[in-house]
Amino acid sequence: MKPVKVITLGEILLRLSPELAQQTAAVYVGGAEANVAAALAQWGTPVAYISKVPDNGLSKGVLAQLEHYGMATDRMLWGGDRIGTYYLAQGSDLKHAEVVYDRKYSAFSQIQPDTVDWEALLEGADWLHWSAISPALNPEAAIVCKEVLEAATRKGMTISTDLNYRSKLWQYGKQPFEVMPELVQYCDVVMGNIWAAHTMLDTPLDTVALETASKAVFLEEATKVAAAVTAQYPRCKRVAFTFRFSDAPAHNRYYAFYYHEGQVSVSKEYETNEVVDRVGSGDCFMAGLIHAQLQGMTDRQIIDFAAAAAYSKFFVKGDFNTTSANDILKLM
Repeated sequence: MKPVKVITLGEILLRLSPELAQQTAAVYVGGAEANVAAALAQWGTPVAYISKVPDNGLSKGVLAQLEHYGMATDRMLWGGDRIGTYYLAQGSDLKHAEVVYDRKYSAFSQIQPDTVDWEALLEGADWLHWSAISPALNPEAAIVCKEVLEAATRKGMTISTDLNYRSKLWQYGKQPFEVMPELVQYCDVVMGNIWAAHTMLDTPLDTVALETASKAVFLEEATKVAAAVTAQYPRCKRVAFTFRFSDAPAHNRYYAFYYHEGQVSVSKEYETNEVVDRVGSGDCFMAGLIHAQLQGMTDRQIIDFAAAAAYSKFFVKGDFNTTSANDILKLM
């Protein structure tokens, strides 16, 4: 296997954006962790992506796309019956629009505990990234996540997670706060937003104060939530939260918060009325955190790069961000 700096692990997906009146549909390769890997590869951070795909021509075509974007796929698991898909109108927001999932019994979701030598698959890398989407799939997937995290911990890897909350996925009788704390305890970097942290980790949140919709209140709550996360999970030293607001289909206001060992940094605020595609902006933010930290940037530079990276994704069609690191630096 090719040595890399970062490994991302999660379910590969195909996004279909139908235009039924025209009898067409754009198809994009994606999935949260693949999106992170694509951005890292674009910026020159050596990265491998691990998922599981059936042994057929479609899968080989998908992997060729991943390799085209610079990801190593030589750690990929093979087997199962299908790649998961989801349907979302072009330009829509994955969190708030009508997304339709078709991913039951996907190859990745059917990985069984005690069947993979994760230590071997993680060999030759320094950083592991995963997200809360994986343990949302089924009870076995949550167990598999723990196996991977334990293996990465034994290998001394830095571990990051994105507290992606997808209510349509948590359908197997467990609430996120019953599953995620056991997994987040292995993480050095936690990313998400204050509402997802409350849902996933049961951290306190003053919802009454948040009704003011004041930036000062949002940042005050972010500081409290980040302090609660680092207190509850001693291994975690870095917490990042995003704030994204939309008043119209093509509008977005965006800024981000970073907490490192008690110190707070806040990015500049961005606003646009020309959003092309919202999917993957959070994943690009996560990639920005990883890339900037590996580059040895300061806390302020880390959050500025990550926020600029996320903002740049709003103007790129598809799940992957193809904006160069130099162009992102110009946005900072």
